Amino acid sequence: MDQKKLFRSLPSVNDLLNSDKIMSLEAAVGANELKNLVQEVIEDARQLILSGDITNAGEVSVDCMYQELLDKLDNDRVLELQPVINATGVILHTNLGRAKLAESARKAIDAIASNATNLEYDITLGERGDRYKAIGKLVSELTGADDAIVVNNNAAAVMLVLSTFFSNKEIITSRGQLVEIGGSFRVPDIITSTGGILREVGTTNKTHLRDYENAINENTGGFLIVHTSNYKVIGFTETPDSKDLKKLSEEYDLPLMNDLGSGLMLDLSKYGLGKEPTISQELKNCDLVMFSGDKLLGGPQAGIIAGKQEYIDKLKHNQLLRALRVDKMTLSALTATLKIYRDPDKAMKEIPVLNALTVSEDKLKERAEELLSLIKDKTQFNAEIIAGDTVVGGGSFPDVKLPTYLISLESDIPVVKLDKLLKYAKYPLISRVHDESILFDIRTIDDPEFEKIIIDLNSIKA
Repeated sequence: MDQKKLFRSLPSVNDLLNSDKIMSLEAAVGANELKNLVQEVIEDARQLILSGDITNAGEVSVDCMYQELLDKLDNDRVLELQPVINATGVILHTNLGRAKLAESARKAIDAIASNATNLEYDITLGERGDRYKAIGKLVSELTGADDAIVVNNNAAAVMLVLSTFFSNKEIITSRGQLVEIGGSFRVPDIITSTGGILREVGTTNKTHLRDYENAINENTGGFLIVHTSNYKVIGFTETPDSKDLKKLSEEYDLPLMNDLGSGLMLDLSKYGLGKEPTISQELKNCDLVMFSGDKLLGGPQAGIIAGKQEYIDKLKHNQLLRALRVDKMTLSALTATLKIYRDPDKAMKEIPVLNALTVSEDKLKERAEELLSLIKDKTQFNAEIIAGDTVVGGGSFPDVKLPTYLISLESDIPVVKLDKLLKYAKYPLISRVHDESILFDIRTIDDPEFEKIIIDLNSIKA
């Protein structure tokens, strides 16, 4: 059929809006949005006719246009920010929002979001207050810092510290610590973008204390430790720790700053997770420590800067702080998360990240068997349990492999298609695809999500 006839076959906007099928969508999206979507579908069809991809009138029928409209609505839905089921096994999955919040943190957000708050109001004095006062006191209680402030993420924390103390000054950093974090953000670029002058010392695998000392000159601003939390160099390696650098910083009266990154509050080495420095350990040696709120700490996205009062006070007077500050909901969730740490045993149970990191293999297997039974009893799918391993994610414990159990789904549906169907299901399910198999890693699936997985599987037709 020629293009002119195809164009004449295209239904009008009114034809589509008045069809029973399309009219039924109005309640879900609203009249104006439905009209916009219908116009988009018609324009898409025009372009496909012009390109030769549509060659017969059947492809522009009302039924076909209705299906195109459903596909567009589905694509719009999955692009919106919404809950998904993390079945990848990666506990701190950056693309999936990193740390899940504890129940008390979720309740704190709801309470603060629904009411006016004393964010910058001192109730005792009846006048303007400091939004960082309460959180600073709590961080100090838990870590031994003099004070603390909070910004929107750890990269912002590092930028604020560098711009405050190292503008036009040299900052001495080990070459082996010049890391790149997510999104191609690199420590050297962050240093130079804030007006600092990078002075890298040592080599990739070996840096000695004398390398730091030999680099000191009249324009030295201080030292920066960058914890390599997202990779490990093994073998012939050496680098001074914060205890060694503390002596040097005190001898030359130069500040020692530590970009700790992952923000571990409790020592998890007894759980077989390796020796990762904790916040309180590093604060004994450093003037300031910067760390994330949504990684191993298990709270909302935030960058926390903790340390000596004289340095925190200077940060509070940096005009950049206003651009980087966090809102009332972040502060409420972070406060609630930190309060749990007053009881370490409680923290291990109630903070989802810590619980997922330390859950026993027996418990994982028990939960995998429960989900397998539900899949076999309530869906058309068959499945089996296989042993495997996973990683922590979020640039934390990079050398640690965690044992886990996975549900391997059996289906005649091609893996690529099944994976997409699960992502587009009512409860978008992000699984692990390996060796032409769909795998659900039980370590990152919560018990209430079992029933949602069953609903998703039952919505899929071969």
